[in-house]
Amino acid sequence: MSTNARKLRVGIVGGGFMGQVHGRAALVSGATVVGAVGSSPARADAAAEATGAERGFATLDELLASDIDVVHVCTPNNTHRDVTLKALEAGKHVVCEKPLATSVGDATGLQAAAFEAGLVGAVPFVYRYHPMVRELRTRIAAGDAGTITSLHGSYLQDWLAGADDQNWRVDDTTGGPSRTFADIGSHWCDLTEFVTGDRIAAISAQLRTVRAQRGGVEVRTEDLATAQFRTEAGVVGTIVVSQVAAGRKNRLYLEVSGTESSFGFDQEDPDRLWVGRRQASKLLTRDPETLSPPAARVNRLPAGHAQGYQDAFDSFVADSYAAVLGDHPDGLPDFAAGARSARVVDAVLRSAAADSAWITVDNNA
Repeated sequence: MSTNARKLRVGIVGGGFMGQVHGRAALVSGATVVGAVGSSPARADAAAEATGAERGFATLDELLASDIDVVHVCTPNNTHRDVTLKALEAGKHVVCEKPLATSVGDATGLQAAAFEAGLVGAVPFVYRYHPMVRELRTRIAAGDAGTITSLHGSYLQDWLAGADDQNWRVDDTTGGPSRTFADIGSHWCDLTEFVTGDRIAAISAQLRTVRAQRGGVEVRTEDLATAQFRTEAGVVGTIVVSQVAAGRKNRLYLEVSGTESSFGFDQEDPDRLWVGRRQASKLLTRDPETLSPPAARVNRLPAGHAQGYQDAFDSFVADSYAAVLGDHPDGLPDFAAGARSARVVDAVLRSAAADSAWITVDNNA
């Protein structure tokens, strides 16, 4: 990882689970977490304690007026646009949780605003930062798969499987028009495009809401989604995403099938990469002594010492800060990646609304 030339000063907006993850990563990356903003002025101190900040700020304006370089936006989805725009207008670099925004127009607008201001904007598609994902990407680029024939996989969770399970993401006014696909399907699509270097060109999707009501309130966002797609290179693929798959906690699985080799990556077993060949198959284990240079760059622990989600997040934040300091880290998901994701999610919604019609994804933006 790049070494920070100076100690960055950051602020965190939001003191929930993601705010805590961002705060830990900021501290590990050597930054000073100057302050945090909670969901209300009364929550300022609690947000500071949760994120490891030196103090709580009552309002976003007060935080932006302080001496900080970077703002981490960890608030509900419907606030991302306004909070991020304010931070950019104040001259701050931004790390914004995904989705970058709840519409294509807002996401592309944020991408343009960051570019025009000459500021770094990053979106935590952090599964890019597992070393075995970088190993997979390197091997595919080297042609090890031969001709890629198909892409398939899933992202399955069960945290909303119960009838009484509830979260702000369920409400389309705060979470946006898509829940499951925007929340986790976006990760799968970003990861697939990242490792293959090939983009989804058209998609046909179905959405299903299993729990029509939660807490007596009508649910208008999807519990699960399935889609088939084709890429710009003509590769066909399928994906299943669900937040109501009992027993599955956070299982993102991607398989790349090729004429020479196939590869399988399971986010719940991230230290291994399955390599399938016609003659025999094998498991590659994360080992800094044998990893390719791109994979070794994001390796944080010796072989045999489990490296997981927080480590990937720490590497992402370290790269974001390196970009702020003038570096150009390979594979950093920026606001262009966030806007790209918004276009894929929009295509999924439009397809599902049109009885699974094939929708072309805008790949020229």
